[in-house]
Amino acid sequence: MTTEQRIQAFVALGHEIRQLLEHPESQALHVRQQQLKSLAGNLYLSNAWFSPDQVEQALRGLVKLLDEASLRSWLQSYMDHLEQPSDSTIGVVMAGNLPAVGFHDLLCVLISGRKLTAKLSSDDRLLLPALAAMLVAIEPGFADRIHFSDGKLLPFKAIIATGSNNSSRYFEYYFAQYPRIIRKSRTSIAILNGQETEADLTSLANDVFSFYGMGCRNITNLYLPEGFSPIRFLEQCGHWSHLQHHSKYFHNYEYHRAGFLINQIAHFDNGFLLLKEDEAWQSPVAVLHYSMYTDYATVKAEILKRREEIQVVAMLSPDPDLQAVPLGTTQMPGPADYADGVDTLQFILQNT
Repeated sequence: MTTEQRIQAFVALGHEIRQLLEHPESQALHVRQQQLKSLAGNLYLSNAWFSPDQVEQALRGLVKLLDEASLRSWLQSYMDHLEQPSDSTIGVVMAGNLPAVGFHDLLCVLISGRKLTAKLSSDDRLLLPALAAMLVAIEPGFADRIHFSDGKLLPFKAIIATGSNNSSRYFEYYFAQYPRIIRKSRTSIAILNGQETEADLTSLANDVFSFYGMGCRNITNLYLPEGFSPIRFLEQCGHWSHLQHHSKYFHNYEYHRAGFLINQIAHFDNGFLLLKEDEAWQSPVAVLHYSMYTDYATVKAEILKRREEIQVVAMLSPDPDLQAVPLGTTQMPGPADYADGVDTLQFILQNT
């Protein structure tokens, strides 16, 4: 396959996903629609965190990711290397905390002209193979370049592995002889300045609650200026009240609420989210931490010092020094928004 054929195949995949999501009445897409609906049901049965609405959100994210203009803009600076494809195989140990969270790694490997051998997470073992099958139906040349496994990987030349801080130590040891990207746990934070409107705070709520707050791009700590009432934010979260009906999410809420009450820990509560003053950036599911500040420069300095712990910083007026994004956009990454800030495609091209 040529670079252009690979690009066109992924563009066509994005187009097909969009058609499936936006035109359920189409007779021509009826079979695919039924397959997608069945897949969404199976995903929910195998992993209750993968509810149909969250799977749909993940698929809409892929549509944005595979926009032709975005793809071509992203690949422009790599084109000289992309025109020199290789039969090298890249190993990928996939995460499974969100639906199709490993798709960007799949995209990077295949768009580079390399082969993929991927170990699937037990939490997300159905969606990526289904998407790969759609891609192969569009471009059969990918058929012998994609290998999924629940266990051992095929022989590979370089490895990309995503896991927790604990598993990263294991990955570093086990894959020490290979060129590698080893990703650890990260989270995302938001810095408010007090000028946010109700609409801004509603957008921020999407950054907090999407995918039940389980992604590294979910906001888990708010920096609030002195005098900003946390209740202002809680009042703009009503459109996520349906989380009360998701058993796994609400179990987390009830568990942490009971702990706060028993231990007399001060907090705010809107019936499905607990807001607690805590300097820790990481927070459990159904809990959001916040910190009060008086000096933005001090906050900025702390973030820059610990930047390797953060995936995304969200703000009303983005600060380029922090590579901050607007409120409400943390779960809308483009092709060049690499996990942990490491250029995955460049790594693949330079090491194979």
